[in-house]
Amino acid sequence: MSLSKQSFLHGTLLLIMAGMITRLLGFVNRIVTARLMGEEGVGLYMMAMPSLFLIITLTQIGLPIAISKRVAEANAQNDHKKIKQIITIAIIIITCTSIFFTICMIVCAPIIAKVFLTDDRTLLPLYAISPTITIIAFASIIKGYFQGMQNMKPQSIAIVIEQFIRITAVFILVYIFIPHGIDYAAMGAMLSIVIGEIAALVYLTHKFKQQKVISVRKNFFTTIKGTKKVRKEMFSIALPNTGGRLINSFGAFLEPILVSHSLQIAGIHVHRATSQYGELTGYAIPLLHLPTFITNSLSIALVPSISELAAKKNKRAVQHRIQQAVRISFASGALATIVFILFSHTILTYMYGTSNASKYVVFLAPFFLLMYIQAPLQSALFALDLAKYAMWNSFIATFVKFSVLFILASNPTFGMMGVAIAMSTGIVLITSLHIYILHKKVRFTIPMIDCIKMIILFSTTLYIGLHLKRSILYTANTFVYFLFLLTILTIIYIVLLILLRFITKEEWKQIPLFQHK
Repeated sequence: MSLSKQSFLHGTLLLIMAGMITRLLGFVNRIVTARLMGEEGVGLYMMAMPSLFLIITLTQIGLPIAISKRVAEANAQNDHKKIKQIITIAIIIITCTSIFFTICMIVCAPIIAKVFLTDDRTLLPLYAISPTITIIAFASIIKGYFQGMQNMKPQSIAIVIEQFIRITAVFILVYIFIPHGIDYAAMGAMLSIVIGEIAALVYLTHKFKQQKVISVRKNFFTTIKGTKKVRKEMFSIALPNTGGRLINSFGAFLEPILVSHSLQIAGIHVHRATSQYGELTGYAIPLLHLPTFITNSLSIALVPSISELAAKKNKRAVQHRIQQAVRISFASGALATIVFILFSHTILTYMYGTSNASKYVVFLAPFFLLMYIQAPLQSALFALDLAKYAMWNSFIATFVKFSVLFILASNPTFGMMGVAIAMSTGIVLITSLHIYILHKKVRFTIPMIDCIKMIILFSTTLYIGLHLKRSILYTANTFVYFLFLLTILTIIYIVLLILLRFITKEEWKQIPLFQHK
């Protein structure tokens, strides 16, 4: 059975729809865990997660994006033999790395919990999350294959399955373990991730066997022979990509450690520091990441699309594709940013039963608008074999971010707000560096007309939102009126999008709903 290749926007739309569903389910998941475990429990959960991200990065060594790019190029040339070589090499490497790093995670968990995270209660969550390493690693191979074939449907469905199973499991496991203590409840939340990832891997494996155009098991070991060139091509992307991801993951791993120690210097008690970190990373940051299901979808679809265009030496089309991704990313993130600025207190109260994180949301929201366009810019760098620049950009931004974090967070005047300032500094710096490199290497620019449209769209919607908030929400501060106001603001925003022509006629035609039968 052959795979169905989708257009860039069609594949992106499938991922966006899946992302929208999983975001909603994910927020239900966070509401459940927050209400059952409280701020301290969420803090333990969030402190353990960066360790998983770091180990996953080490395990994958950048192979998923390398698979996506090289499979896209091989598929354009109808070279099924090369596709099989790519998948075979990836399976062998991932098998070795996943076994090694899973053992490392289990052995090092006590040291990570006690020495680095300075909280022994994170030990059980770290143990619980260890099996996920191998599961996610093998799933990433299949996802990379489907992405390279520009068929986003299997991955889209797998994402929904994973989140649905995960949220069902977290209801049960947290409820079972909470009587035994906060650390056991956090462990239950981690186990729900394992169960969800297993379900997604089972589905992806089934679809791979059903729709594949190659047979991996047939002559598995003989396929490895004569793959030196293929291995070199894969690692030319994978290694610098790993460097960049390793910096981000290692930074995420070090962040809670640096935060905890900095706040101790500032004289903040460890339990209070954990609660504040839970507010920032468990409540504020997930809310601000809400629009990223669109930008992440664009980023995933962008790699094989640009890889194919670059292979055909179509520089103009490459520039257009990047501009298109940036424009759509901004359009998707601007409304969310305005809503976060205006209604963070209301949203957090209804979601989590507390608005303590409101100040972080209002401060970070404008900076996260830059982060929404950062993801497609980074994917463009990967697709154009400029991963080494993305790696150095990440290093520079992370170094500056941590420097600012330590200086401000260790000062009692700033405390946790110093962490938020450091985050915003990193976002601005890395986005600016990505734009600079793309301009230098492929003459990429954001057209002035697009910049003007962005300013008009954002400022007009924000101005109208302020007046609506003052006239409606202040006089009738209920959830129903909040939804009513949000609906009006969304309609106004969509009208402005249409009037400003943020989506062109050609782009509308690529969406299945608007295609002529």
